[in-house]
Amino acid sequence: MTKTSNPAELAAISKTVRRHILEMITAAKSGHPGGSLSATELVVTLFFDIMKHDPANPTWADRDRFILGKGHACPVLYSVMAECGYTPVDKLNTFRQLGSIYQGHPDVRFIPALEASTGSLGEGLSVALGMALAARFNGCPSRTFVVLGDGEIQEGQIWEAAMFGAFHKIDNVVAIVDWNKIQLDGFVKDIMPLDPLVEKWASFGWHVINIDGHDIEAVQKAFHEAETVKGKPTVILANTIKGKGVSFMENNPKWHGSAPSKDECELALKELV
Repeated sequence: MTKTSNPAELAAISKTVRRHILEMITAAKSGHPGGSLSATELVVTLFFDIMKHDPANPTWADRDRFILGKGHACPVLYSVMAECGYTPVDKLNTFRQLGSIYQGHPDVRFIPALEASTGSLGEGLSVALGMALAARFNGCPSRTFVVLGDGEIQEGQIWEAAMFGAFHKIDNVVAIVDWNKIQLDGFVKDIMPLDPLVEKWASFGWHVINIDGHDIEAVQKAFHEAETVKGKPTVILANTIKGKGVSFMENNPKWHGSAPSKDECELALKELV
């Protein structure tokens, strides 16, 4: 893979990744396009710019770790890993098929380069904190990044983990909340409101960065800021749009877990040329 810090190049990769997401979910006739599209710039920027990792040596001891807490959004992770060279691009459209390495949730039995099998919502932050704390105990310079859904952080385990991370001053972990304001059953505000989210994380002892999660330069700046914070963990609250990049999917709860038809996919892909 070729790493880059050029925002225009990262935007181009993001567009390619969005096309993969749409095509693989359409081929599977099932999946979660909305939250995969909303997290695209975040995951692309991590893998192609910020994280230390090597697709030719996925078990490198000093690598940075990535955890996708909201495992149902795995199309974005699979697409990015394939573009990096961890897995085959030409097999992405076997997504969710029996025997495919691209299962409906990330599974290390099928893709050993994954750091963890995820998708049981609420557990990703605990896993990430454990990895980061282990790295500190081992004198390892690696950092751990975990993407969480905003619906996911309604779960109690998230806040237990948040207390743990602050108490133990685990400053080599960065949580990223894909704050797209929509979950499975509708808008987050109508189901279990999170506000005041900035103040809530701060009161739990975390360094909070509040950004536009689709502004690549803002995303880059946030990750660089997180690296300078010592003595406490960092959370990036990334304001995003569910279904970003496809006009008829944007901010529409229908597309949390619905696959587009072939005709809808063609319409969507025309917007991503």
